Amino acid sequence: MVVVLRYVWPLLLCSPCLLIQIPEELMEPPVIMEQSPRRLVVFPTDDISLKCEARGKPEVQFRWTKDGVHFKPREEAGVTVNEAPHSGSFNITGNNSFAQRFQGVYRCFASNKLGTAMSHEIQLMAEGAPKWPKETVKPVEVEEGESVVLPCNPPPSAEPLRIYWMNSKILHIKQDERVSMGQNGNLYFANVLLTDNHSDYICNAHFPGTRTIIQKEPIDLRVKATNSMIDRKPRLLFPTNSSSHLVALQGQPLVLECIAEGFPTPTIKWLLPSGPLPADRITYQNHNKTLQLLNVGEQDDGEYHCLAENSLGTARHIYYVTVEAAPYWLHKPQSHLYGPGETARLDCQAQGRPQPEVTWRINGIPVEELAEDQKYSIHRGALILSNVQPSDTMVTQCEARNQHGLLLANAYIYVVQLPARILTGDNHTYMAVQGSTAYLLCKAFGAPVPSVQWLDEDGTTVLQDKRFFPYANGTLSIRDLQANDTGRYFCQAANDQSNVTIVANLQVKEATRIIQGPRSAIEKKGSRVTFTCHASFDPSLQPHITWRGDGRDLQELGDSDKYFIEDGSLVIHGLNYSDQGNYSCVASTELDEVESRAQLLVVGSPGPVPHLELSDRHLLKQSQVHLSWSPAEDHNAPIEKYDIEFEDKEMAPEKWYSLGKVPGNQTSTTLKLSPYVHYTFRVIAINKYGPGEPSPTSETVVTPEAAPEKNPVDVKGEGNETNNMVITWKPLRWMDWNAPQLQYRVQWRPQGTQGPWQEQTVSEPFLVVTNTSTFEPYEIKVQAVNSQGKGPEPLVTIGYSGEDYPQASPELEDVKILNSSTVMVKWRPVNMAQVKGHLRGYNVTYWWEGSSKKHNKRHIHRSHVVVAANTTSLVLGGLRPYSSYHVEVQAFNGRGPGPASKLTFRTPEGVPGHPEALHLECQSDTSLLLHWQPPLSHNGVLTGYVLSYHPLDGVSGDQQLSFDLPNPDLRTHNLTNLNPNLRYRFQLQATTKVGPGEAIVRDGGTMALSGKPDFGNISAMAGENYSVVSWVPQEDQCNFRFHILFKAMGEASTSLPIQYVSYNQSSYTQWDLQPDTDYEIRLLKEHTLLGHVAVKTNGTGRVRLPPAGFATEGWFIGFVCAIILLLLVLLILCFIKRSKGGKYSVKDKEDTQVDSEARPMKDETFGEYSDNEEKAFGSSQPSLNGDIKALGSDDSLADYGGSVDVQFNEDGSFIGQYSGKKEKEAAGGNDSSGAASPINPAVALE
Repeated sequence: MVVVLRYVWPLLLCSPCLLIQIPEELMEPPVIMEQSPRRLVVFPTDDISLKCEARGKPEVQFRWTKDGVHFKPREEAGVTVNEAPHSGSFNITGNNSFAQRFQGVYRCFASNKLGTAMSHEIQLMAEGAPKWPKETVKPVEVEEGESVVLPCNPPPSAEPLRIYWMNSKILHIKQDERVSMGQNGNLYFANVLLTDNHSDYICNAHFPGTRTIIQKEPIDLRVKATNSMIDRKPRLLFPTNSSSHLVALQGQPLVLECIAEGFPTPTIKWLLPSGPLPADRITYQNHNKTLQLLNVGEQDDGEYHCLAENSLGTARHIYYVTVEAAPYWLHKPQSHLYGPGETARLDCQAQGRPQPEVTWRINGIPVEELAEDQKYSIHRGALILSNVQPSDTMVTQCEARNQHGLLLANAYIYVVQLPARILTGDNHTYMAVQGSTAYLLCKAFGAPVPSVQWLDEDGTTVLQDKRFFPYANGTLSIRDLQANDTGRYFCQAANDQSNVTIVANLQVKEATRIIQGPRSAIEKKGSRVTFTCHASFDPSLQPHITWRGDGRDLQELGDSDKYFIEDGSLVIHGLNYSDQGNYSCVASTELDEVESRAQLLVVGSPGPVPHLELSDRHLLKQSQVHLSWSPAEDHNAPIEKYDIEFEDKEMAPEKWYSLGKVPGNQTSTTLKLSPYVHYTFRVIAINKYGPGEPSPTSETVVTPEAAPEKNPVDVKGEGNETNNMVITWKPLRWMDWNAPQLQYRVQWRPQGTQGPWQEQTVSEPFLVVTNTSTFEPYEIKVQAVNSQGKGPEPLVTIGYSGEDYPQASPELEDVKILNSSTVMVKWRPVNMAQVKGHLRGYNVTYWWEGSSKKHNKRHIHRSHVVVAANTTSLVLGGLRPYSSYHVEVQAFNGRGPGPASKLTFRTPEGVPGHPEALHLECQSDTSLLLHWQPPLSHNGVLTGYVLSYHPLDGVSGDQQLSFDLPNPDLRTHNLTNLNPNLRYRFQLQATTKVGPGEAIVRDGGTMALSGKPDFGNISAMAGENYSVVSWVPQEDQCNFRFHILFKAMGEASTSLPIQYVSYNQSSYTQWDLQPDTDYEIRLLKEHTLLGHVAVKTNGTGRVRLPPAGFATEGWFIGFVCAIILLLLVLLILCFIKRSKGGKYSVKDKEDTQVDSEARPMKDETFGEYSDNEEKAFGSSQPSLNGDIKALGSDDSLADYGGSVDVQFNEDGSFIGQYSGKKEKEAAGGNDSSGAASPINPAVALE
């Protein structure tokens, strides 16, 4: 009976459904595969096709019924039957009137020898081209302020229409709270205005099915003007009664509508008495007149109230909504395959409101029409057949019907006898991970249904372990997999005809685990966030890590830099509010996947308030209005407050002012307004991240005019001349004018008199009163006045006429010396009667006249300090010790300063500054020669120096040695008996009679400490008659003197005289060499060779030198150079004295020092200032000594010469010793080897 398995059928052995392969010779009951929709509307341009496709074996035969009567498509004119296999479809051709003949309810039956399947009912409706019935449209006349309804009444259609109201210019009629279109297409006017007077209100109906738009005849609306528009409370235009009942279908939208008339225009509100309306499913349309509730459920059953209200009252309509439902399946009958002798049961259970009626058919025939001796029974909606045989094969139909719809299900009972077979492949390998559930398939087929059992490798049943569970369809599930579950399992299927077995192999892998998952984050808009994810995988599986956002896979998008994914990290750039949500890391293999989620909240300032509404306009007469708004999006941070702003486009366009703030949980407020302002409002939501974007602007309201409610503030009276008084005040803001033509009424009279007030009305915010006495008090009043009246009675302010310069100077008492650089100046208060005005303070001016040794002949730099009027003393700090100062004190008022009191004082002697340029020169292994320069700031009469030194190398028992050098003119000192193996720290201080000053410190050691001199890389270059020898002095090498010997190669008698040089000068130039001659250059210290190098001069031959004379002697050349250098120095000194106008003190920078207690002041504050002339001088004439730099202990001896090529006498003494260095340092030079020269002059100025 059965030979080959070919294709798959749905087969439910018990539960769940199982796909079964059926032998190709086995017959198949008919199954409907495709059919037309239940409702088929055709239009003139449509092709008409009724579909019915079915499969089965033997071949299926088709038949149709129309309105319950047998219908033969082949015999109908204009009907073409589809001849394709498995098809019973047919097409109707011809025009629409021809198609209307075929309107009706159709049903298709597909049959073969095993039974008959049946399609659902197909209702065919043919609709012609729509036409508006001819009618005479009369003009509609209505009085201004009354309501009116313009009817549309479009032709009926099986498909929903779209209605538009337009005028003859094809422009849409503007709709708002007053004018709106209802769901029925009518145009409703809550109250008409003269602007509604038009003769071309046209209703346009769009029929999508026929793709046509038809127009109603234009309606002429004539509005009669009236002088008395009567306010009236709302009345509902639709619905017209107080209540109505509606049936809503479950799962479908519910649309409720309320349209009201009245004057002022009513507003519509919707209420649900049983609780709040479901905000997530509610939408309001047509200016709140239409409520749409999406996805209606049983919980939406109940009352819905619409409330129309204006300032005169309310109107209410109650919708009683009953939620019903079309039939839906609870248990849909399924096709089954049975073996002989089994009991067949098909369950058919449906639900709906009202409860649907369930009926059964067998092979398309109602069971009521079948013979009563049938072996079936129906129990609680289930069709039951006992002891089935192959002859009981049938196709059944279950129908569930109520007034809202019909359900149909075809299911067959197929009785066959087949041996047991296992359709699942043998020796299949299953892989799963630890802890998961594995499903080993064993799809068995046979009739009767074979029994299935699972065995382990030992042949025992696996059901002894509670983790193993067999399903009715043969599948074996193993829960909570463990590593030792790996192995082979055997599935055995058997019925009364055969017994078969297959093997299933199970491999248990290590489960994927997320070690570190992403963490929830709260980030600001515009920032970026990083999520990280680390996971472990089975080493034999291919790992993958992917990222999802709200369940959607994330990928890097081409040129977009929004997402960056690398090494298990997800970076999201430029966060926006749309980026917030749930982000998950998915670690997966081909066997499992694990997911770790994190929530991202994007926070920021609130969104814009979406909608504003003004109401209670009748309150405008009291300068009030009620403003309400819709809540703004808070962007995950609670809204703390709403800022209400306004703009007056007439007075200050595009400038917004705050009217106040309300709490964030408040969405309406009554605003107190100012008269005579054109208010346009907007609302801004604010949370902790700042203000959001402003809302759309409201319509403009204008408040009535009124008299001023405020007077100007900050009224002052001050004179700018000795005989006048200028009265000023802060003008009123335009929003406080309350009416146009704002002016100010100014009144004044002398203080203390009871005489009449003098007054003048002005528009500008000031008034000049002339011919007054000097500094006389006046009573002043300023009152706001506009076209509606005067402001409140103003307050009296005291002002003064103009001031004159003070006539007296403060009396200086004495100058108290606090220390060498600080003094206290005291004075007696000035007589107030002689101030001639308000005493503002005292101006203290002081300047340096010179030291006790020499007088300052330069431009005088004056320092100024301003102190308060109640101050009679001032501490002056930062003064130069041992100097003469001049001080002046002046009282000043608003007019200016008066005469000055003058005094000269001297500062006592102080300690000197540190000596300049302390240098160390190695004399031997136990001696050092110290060189220094005197301090720049003597601060008195120098009495000598104090020299201290001690070892640095931590030798215990060594005390610091200190001794006085009482000669102030001393510049050098030779230290002997030093330890050759130690480094020392030397400190040198200059002294006056007050004591020693700041020390200059140098560290160093003797020649022995430096070891053998290191010259680095000695090099030489040559010209025709000279050569330059160069070396690199080392930083830690002691400076010393050595000599250089040039000797012509091969001629011992032609050596040049030995030249002495300093180690730190780094190069030496030798002149008077013979051209084209090889020379050996030796560097010697006493008789020790320190280094040597060879060089050859340029040229073509030797030149006979003239006999040596005194002109070529080194001492003569040095003497001439010294004379030239001295002349240049004198010329430069003359030039400087001529251009600068005198000598400059090395302490010039101290001229600008002031008392640290004094502070700069502006206006009436107090501090130090300088006049313009002195500021200019300070910026253009800095001290020549301002950049002098202290030398380090590694200074070279070349610093003391006139050039790098320092010359020595034959006894080794310097030529012009130290003079070059002193000049250089006085000029602000540095420690390089570039000493003073005619092109780099250096001068020491005292």
